[in-house]
Amino acid sequence: MRILIENYQYDYKDIKELAPGLENQHDPDKKVTLEKVGYFYSPEVNDCIFVLPKVVLEGPAKQEKVFGDIEPRDLILFDKCKTIQADDHKEQREFIYNLSVWIYRAISVFKEHEYDRRDKNKKEPSIVLECHAPMLKHGQQHKYHTLLDILLALQKWNKENQDFVMFVLKNQHSGLNKINWAKTISRSQSFVQEINGQQSVVYLNPINKHRKINFDEELLVIYYSILNYIHNEFGLSVVQNVNFPILKGAKFRRYLDGYGARRLRQIKYKYFSDKALELWNLCYDFFNHPTRVNIGADKNEYLMVKSFYVVFEAIIDELIAGDQSLPDELLDQEDGKRVDHMFKYRELVNDYSSKSIYYIGDSKYYKNGNKLDSKSVYKQFTYARNVIQWNMNLFNTESEDKQKGHIKLRDDLTEGYNPIPNFFISAQQIELKAVDDIHLTEGRDAYHLNRQFENRLFDRDTFLLAHYDVNFLYVLALYGRNKESAKVAWRERVRDMFRKEIQSMLEKYFDFYAMTAFADVDTDHYIRDNFQSVIGKVFAPFDDKGDQRYYSLALRKPETIELEDKKKEEIVKSEVQDENDALLFQLRQSFFVEPCSLGKLPYDILPEVKPISQRYIPKKYLTIHHLENYLDASFLVGRVNGSDHINWIFSRQGGKRDDAYNVRIGKNVHGGVTKSRDEIKHAKFVILYETGKESEGIWKAFRVKNIGEMSKEKMIRTGYKNPKHDKYLCYFFDEEVMLGDFDIKAIIDADLKDFYMNKKDPLEKYPDGRPIYMDGAKLRNFRK
Repeated sequence: MRILIENYQYDYKDIKELAPGLENQHDPDKKVTLEKVGYFYSPEVNDCIFVLPKVVLEGPAKQEKVFGDIEPRDLILFDKCKTIQADDHKEQREFIYNLSVWIYRAISVFKEHEYDRRDKNKKEPSIVLECHAPMLKHGQQHKYHTLLDILLALQKWNKENQDFVMFVLKNQHSGLNKINWAKTISRSQSFVQEINGQQSVVYLNPINKHRKINFDEELLVIYYSILNYIHNEFGLSVVQNVNFPILKGAKFRRYLDGYGARRLRQIKYKYFSDKALELWNLCYDFFNHPTRVNIGADKNEYLMVKSFYVVFEAIIDELIAGDQSLPDELLDQEDGKRVDHMFKYRELVNDYSSKSIYYIGDSKYYKNGNKLDSKSVYKQFTYARNVIQWNMNLFNTESEDKQKGHIKLRDDLTEGYNPIPNFFISAQQIELKAVDDIHLTEGRDAYHLNRQFENRLFDRDTFLLAHYDVNFLYVLALYGRNKESAKVAWRERVRDMFRKEIQSMLEKYFDFYAMTAFADVDTDHYIRDNFQSVIGKVFAPFDDKGDQRYYSLALRKPETIELEDKKKEEIVKSEVQDENDALLFQLRQSFFVEPCSLGKLPYDILPEVKPISQRYIPKKYLTIHHLENYLDASFLVGRVNGSDHINWIFSRQGGKRDDAYNVRIGKNVHGGVTKSRDEIKHAKFVILYETGKESEGIWKAFRVKNIGEMSKEKMIRTGYKNPKHDKYLCYFFDEEVMLGDFDIKAIIDADLKDFYMNKKDPLEKYPDGRPIYMDGAKLRNFRK
């Protein structure tokens, strides 16, 4: 067995002499750097050469060591390396054997699914290079070799010798349990029983052919127990024979601990057939590895992979992201970047929410101890920016069908963005066992906070990143076993850990509060009027309780701000502290504000409040618009029908940020409008009056900001009670204004007169409360 390391510079003469077949990859300086990982059989030296991943290397370039004290060159002749063969390096030796098996399994699993990952349109070539794997033959000449070859030989014997197994079974079970009547009559006690008037003799203990220990069968029991073990441990596919009892758990562990080799030596003399001896040798080799086996191969054979970092990405993606159906544009982004890992999982701000957020990750396949560079961090945040831009484009379209099933990152009321977690995963192999170990990397590189503003967490330019190290052999083995249940369990645990670590990071940098408005405060108007103060600091991750809304407030901890310019750092810290104090004082004039740990619910922390649907604004604070300036503008005079309609206008559900008034759409709809008409689609003001109070004049007047269409389903989602029509046209308000007072009853009477003069259907009746459109010049005639 010969060991080489990926990306290590070997002398040409060493590779030519000790690992022939790989020396053609040298540079002009006669240095050989291997860019492939896997194993290669060289008939010139009659040995198998393993190229291990670079994660086993430690130290600076050109001074790397393996396991901290072994020169990579000394490992080429693995069996003759005195250091690795010493008793105090038994753990490292076992690690090399296990790593060789798991590299084989990982490449095999990757090869099975590689075509599904490649871009079919580009017709990319496979990165897996394969020629038939080494095969073992029974013979007198033996050579030290690896556990991998033993496992392959055990697997191959199982496929090719089913006839032999069936022959043994047939011979051993022939006549089993057949009663020997001569011995039964002479040796067994009987009694006479009368049944239906006839006497019958009954024997309580009939004598039959007993099962005896058969050494051929015992060998097969051991063999299939080994197959069961390597299937569970290494994921190799095997054909199980259920006719034999299987040694499992502690019983088989006893065989692994030395009893297996002893027992096989005890029964060896029982076997004479070539098949039985061949099977005995394979089983003995397994329990006694590194073992003596013969490779019957006369040409180069290999299973190798170029660019092993691609395999590592596939491993992490399978274990972390799984098979999630995400839009192609999120993974293959429009600027040509390809995201390594992305999945949807629980959002950060509310532990009890069913809503998800995108988690974006990148695999880092480095040598042991290598650190991230600034380019990697910048590239990772570019991925997140692209996701936000894609999400904005999606929800800025008018098609609700396109938006279905997608996460909306921006809250419409606060214009805050749900924080997107980012993560790095680096391969590390500090402990030389397949230990379930994934943890934050040590040092300052564990967390990264990228921002445009120091004090805006809920901002589209604020990004969070955590860097993790994972036990390379463990994820290699988990991927190689290819057991879905084990992968799912690990995936869920790791995702939950990612989320909690990012939450810890946020609580390190920010103080979190929950807030809800006083009863007489209109939250929409407050946020709109104080937008510059609260932008990026306030977000709405919590469900409403009735009409009461809840918000999360995040304020940067000044002491966590670190800048290269220390004088500027002190100034920024002071500015952030002053900003926090001023904002808390301001908010507490209109909101209940209490500390609330990240992820917790605010309902038990804040008092129960019954908001007033529409806060009264004194007329002296309203903007005055003179009607004479709008004689050509279109005005809508509309009716509001009771408290439910008023609540919808001013307290719509679903994250709205402006008030609105609705009219029916449809030429043939009773009281409906045709939205294409200029006076309808370009109305600048809405004048409202209340049902039954027409003689009191106008109730409120509003300036129109824009219009939009709502379906019946969306009206229901926003809290409208019992909509009776399919489509509605909504006028969204900018502000409440002063236009003066008008004779609403006279306006309705004039409209009723026009209706009956111009109607085409004599049976059609005037729609009660229908919307009335008129220009400013005509409206001036009804001024009080």
